[in-house]
Amino acid sequence: MSILRRSQLWTHGVLSSSSSYCSHSVLFHNTVVYISRQKCPKFRNLTVEAASSSAGGSRRRVYNQSEPQGPAIPVKEIVSFVVPAGAFVVVTFGMSLTVLWKLVEKVLAKPTRPSSAENPSSQGMKWSIAPGTNLLPGFGAKVERESKQRLNEFAKQLRSFRSIDMSGCNFGDDGLFFLAESLAYNQIAEEVNFAANGITADGLKAFDGVLQSNIVLNTLNLSGNAIGDEGAKRLCDILVDNAGIQKLQLNSIGLGDEGAKAIAEMLKKNSSIRVLELNNNLIDYSGFSGLAGALLENKTVQTLYLNGNYGGALGAAGLAKGLEGNKSLRELYLHGNSIGDEGVRALMSGLSSRKGKLTILDLGNNAISSKGAFHVADYVKGSKSLLWLNLYMNDIQDEGAAKIADALKQNRTLTNVDLLELGYNPIGPDGAKALSEVLKFHGNIKSLMLGWCQELYLHGNSIGDEGVRALMSGLSSRKGKLTILDLGNNAISSKGAFHVADYVKGSKSLLWLNLYMNDIQDEGAAKIADALKQNRTLTNVDLGGNDIHARGVGDIAQVLKDNSVITNLELGYNPIGPDGAKALSEVLKFHGNIKSLMLGWCQIGAKGAEFIADTLKYNNTISNLDLRANGLRDEGAICLARSLKVVNETLTTLDLGFNEIRDEGAFAIAQALKANEDVRLTSLNLTSNFLTKLGQSALADAKDHVYEMNEKEVTIVF
Repeated sequence: MSILRRSQLWTHGVLSSSSSYCSHSVLFHNTVVYISRQKCPKFRNLTVEAASSSAGGSRRRVYNQSEPQGPAIPVKEIVSFVVPAGAFVVVTFGMSLTVLWKLVEKVLAKPTRPSSAENPSSQGMKWSIAPGTNLLPGFGAKVERESKQRLNEFAKQLRSFRSIDMSGCNFGDDGLFFLAESLAYNQIAEEVNFAANGITADGLKAFDGVLQSNIVLNTLNLSGNAIGDEGAKRLCDILVDNAGIQKLQLNSIGLGDEGAKAIAEMLKKNSSIRVLELNNNLIDYSGFSGLAGALLENKTVQTLYLNGNYGGALGAAGLAKGLEGNKSLRELYLHGNSIGDEGVRALMSGLSSRKGKLTILDLGNNAISSKGAFHVADYVKGSKSLLWLNLYMNDIQDEGAAKIADALKQNRTLTNVDLLELGYNPIGPDGAKALSEVLKFHGNIKSLMLGWCQELYLHGNSIGDEGVRALMSGLSSRKGKLTILDLGNNAISSKGAFHVADYVKGSKSLLWLNLYMNDIQDEGAAKIADALKQNRTLTNVDLGGNDIHARGVGDIAQVLKDNSVITNLELGYNPIGPDGAKALSEVLKFHGNIKSLMLGWCQIGAKGAEFIADTLKYNNTISNLDLRANGLRDEGAICLARSLKVVNETLTTLDLGFNEIRDEGAFAIAQALKANEDVRLTSLNLTSNFLTKLGQSALADAKDHVYEMNEKEVTIVF
């Protein structure tokens, strides 16, 4: 489990996290526009790609037609009409769509009744029209036909496939009524995702009489639809008599206490639901208490997600009472509920009193201090079933970490702990030392996270050299297999790097090592390089931001001659200069197995770009290359353009943002793309350079040329 969860931690877009708790800044000042070809029941819209952040790390977000944009697609019949000036109000939502709302009947003159040969208009119909659309006669009829055709395709899927994902298609209430008919006679579909489709409480009436009789469907996802409490009540009235739904997902639906209470009443009678997701809603302590009452009577719910609500200490206390008398619940997720020390005390008391076996407990981001950690530790001592404990992003400090460590040592039956997650807690050397001691006793802890983060923002625990020495000693003494070790941003110097290197030498299981934003310098890099000569398991190595110069990167480069295991190498934010780029290039031209090479902010300049460009002519492994903020200018861009003219079977992503490239460099890259019809490049980032409309036009023309010649999309962001 830990491998699957943490293999996604590779930064800068090589591998990206699916954490539900990350927020993303979106910049709109540098954009590229292209026409999306995704088939989805909505109008053909312009797609905007946001630029990456200047703070470092790829933070690009693509807004495409799979995401909710604008109002729901009309599914009832649309008629032609004539509207006088002033009969429409124009509303613009950000950069996405221009939506024309037909004024209410009171404002407009009442239209004449259509003849029997004409199609009746839809009541409350909403129009969604892309900017610049020419409203020619027959346009409405065309939209009507396309909408019906695609909804018919979805209905066919519901009758043909076991699992159907229709999220983000904006078919709205009318579309749900249309599709519900297929569910009524469903004998195939087991999992249906209707998330983010503009469905309201009224739309849920479509399920009435459908879900009661459907025993095949076992998973229903309605997340991201603004159904609120009223919609929850309607859905619960239907699900009371349903015997098929086992997993119900109602995340981010605007659910409050009243809706939670309605769900609680439904759970008292429903005996089929096993997994209930209510993340990121507005449930307060009153709603928590209602759910607790349901747990006293319900004997089937095994997994309950309440992350990102407003339970607080009172909600946790109320939930604890329900847990005391419940035997079925196995997994409890309470991340981000601000339950605090008093709340965790009540919760641990309830869990300790129950006879049921809890295997997963998520208490991350709950304002728990060392005092609250004592209560968690007391529960851990007596638990004989817990497999996964999350105290991520709290404030347990050294004292709390020591208490947790002591609990793990005393509990001789707790041998199947898969993941002890304590990231973003201010744990210092003493806490690290205590944790290292417990590792000697528990060989099955597969991932120890002391500063887990993503996308270049790695806030650590300040364990320092002495703390890392104790930690590495504990890891070396244990028998279990550690696969992921994240020590980013922990004030580790070259002295601490020696201890890490000694552990890496002997490890036969470590897949991912992160020392990002420490201070190991050339001396520490040389020690890590020496360890990598003996290690044959590490695939991801992050040494970014460690004040490594050309000498240190030269030592790392020499390792790659004989190491074909390392595939992802992060060296960004190190002043390696042109000489460091040369050292890497000479090796990677014909050696190694590097697939992702991150060299952003490395001061390599145009000369360094020349070395990298020469490597690309021969290298057949690198697919992702990050050269942001290296002062390449036009000279460096022209060097790289020459290499792009050569057929490269592997390079798909090239990031040249923040490099002071002007139109001359853009022209060279555009010509290279046109000249190489077999180019494999699918993503080119040129954000925050100095391109005028001429350079942008040349790149857009090259993009179109590539598509016309081989029907390949190249996403160019500038």
